[in-house]
Amino acid sequence: MKKFSLTDLLIFVVSAELVGAVSALISGSFTPLYSEIRNPPLSPPSWLFPVVWTVLYAVMGFSAYLIYRDEDSGSDRSRALGFYVIQLAVNFSWSIIFFRFRIFPLAAFVALLLAVLVAGMILAFRKVNRIAAYINIPYLLWMTFATYLAFGVWFLN
Repeated sequence: MKKFSLTDLLIFVVSAELVGAVSALISGSFTPLYSEIRNPPLSPPSWLFPVVWTVLYAVMGFSAYLIYRDEDSGSDRSRALGFYVIQLAVNFSWSIIFFRFRIFPLAAFVALLLAVLVAGMILAFRKVNRIAAYINIPYLLWMTFATYLAFGVWFLN
């Protein structure tokens, strides 16, 4: 196991946050669209989304750092970090598809794909570091809820 490095930890957390920030920047303001469309039951207020995503990106970065530190896991570590990168790339694309291009059917399926990838990431993380896996369970729960919302928006609009 690598020694703790604040620099490495910050690189992982800040890079995850940047993925969300750049995606949001490319997507444009989501508030007008969110207020224009018909939302499914249980839709949260618009202010909640950036709060939740900021926390989730920080957790993603922290958990990926925990995996990165574990040099003893070899191919399991590489596989886990591969899942992390792939789900982060899909995550990046979702808000652009939904808010910028307003392609609701594709956004719904991308949300579903992302939920599956997050589940796979958690399973891959579990082989390397259980804490890194378990702290991503809220992310999986949020993605399950986000998938419901995305399909709901598609069907209602």
